Amino acid sequence: MKITMTTTAGNKIGDNQNSLSAGSRGPLLMQDYQLIEKLAHQNRERVPERVVHANGSGAYGTLKITNDISQYTKAKVLQKGEETPLLIRISTVAGERGAADAERDVRGFALKFYTTEGNWDLVGNNTPVFFIKDPLKFPDFIHTQKRHPKSNLRSATAMWDFWSLSPESLHQVTILMSDRGIPKSLRNMNGYGSHTYSLINDKDERFWVKFHFKTKQGIACMTNKEAESVIAKDRESSQRDLFESIEKGDFPKWSFEIQIMTEQEAKEASFNPFDLTKVWPHSKYPMIKVGEMELNRNPEHYFAEIEQAAFSPSNVVPGISWSSDKMLQARIFSYADAHRYRIGTHYEMLPVNRPRVEVNTYHADGSMRFDEPKGTDAFYEPNNFNGPIEDKQYVEPPFPVNGDGYRYNHLEDSDDHYSQVTALFNLMDASQKEQLFNNIAEAMQGVPVEIINRQLALFEKVHEDYAQGVKKALNL
Repeated sequence: MKITMTTTAGNKIGDNQNSLSAGSRGPLLMQDYQLIEKLAHQNRERVPERVVHANGSGAYGTLKITNDISQYTKAKVLQKGEETPLLIRISTVAGERGAADAERDVRGFALKFYTTEGNWDLVGNNTPVFFIKDPLKFPDFIHTQKRHPKSNLRSATAMWDFWSLSPESLHQVTILMSDRGIPKSLRNMNGYGSHTYSLINDKDERFWVKFHFKTKQGIACMTNKEAESVIAKDRESSQRDLFESIEKGDFPKWSFEIQIMTEQEAKEASFNPFDLTKVWPHSKYPMIKVGEMELNRNPEHYFAEIEQAAFSPSNVVPGISWSSDKMLQARIFSYADAHRYRIGTHYEMLPVNRPRVEVNTYHADGSMRFDEPKGTDAFYEPNNFNGPIEDKQYVEPPFPVNGDGYRYNHLEDSDDHYSQVTALFNLMDASQKEQLFNNIAEAMQGVPVEIINRQLALFEKVHEDYAQGVKKALNL
């Protein structure tokens, strides 16, 4: 069947090969709207790339709940037997769009679950911790991962200067510089909600929770040299591997598991359970199997479905909520705000972001308002025209708050930035420790010696062997 080209207004196009001109040697005519439309659309084919996590891959899949955790949550998406469609986007943190996939970096692990109660977005990483715990420092940290304003080059000096002045970064730095710093593929790494969230059951009891996705393909990583060899031949190695695996029916799977902490246990914990630089010891807060995640369908159009995909921890459903994790609290605002800037005011109307349930808001106008609101007499609230109203059954139980508002000192000496890193270091075998030392030494090339010494002093507080191993690798 022959399909005729049209303009965006649906007008049939008779000639898409030749511009309209006043003769073979004459100028082009302004009335050639198709020429102008094609050039104007080409100029606008890109939206601003993400400031962070610009380079990523994505796919669709299913979350299946196989175990009963109804004692912790009333969320329908987490009830035994439920199957929920999802979208995932996995990305590096620092690289721009087009950067090589196989770089040493943290991977973002963003999930959108299209539940029967609205969208639930879980936006985490492939590591259970992060470099900082106070969102006021997030823009500063990201500046160190991007380009120097004068040279327009990545700066190892800026990176290590910031880390050496931020002892809370030690946990994440050690993971990043370990053998797990470069996953072999997106299928061979774990994913984490990273933050502490909360679950609420039908008795309005709140439990603190950590979300984990354990790869069923097995952990597999690359050394720096192996990654360099991959990058030399294929800058899209992660994208290619995920896409081709799904295309041939080799669907990657992850075990979905949680850790639970009661409110009383949180009060008695020897560490701050809402600190993003800390993990919860598995011995005290054991893993609980919940279900399985499978990725089984590639997007049909990368830009429409992955580049325009918008994830935000502000999207939760009844039975799942937030915590006093300071980084999480800031992300609840900043992620949605980034999407409003990058994609448009009504970004959640796009098919990839739109929930699979009825949406009723009083948001007005602005860019990308392409629905057709009905009952326009009810364009404010409260109103007497049968517009959507609140429902008290969805009010959460009171949120635990400690103390009055103040600026806390996240660098205070009383905070323990070292013991969990020591425990991680002691879990490494000799080969893993050697990789850690060498990876750090490579990453420190060109860094001023005073910054190196400052960082070595932090490693010394973790373990004497940690500092000595890096010193040896640096030939100091």
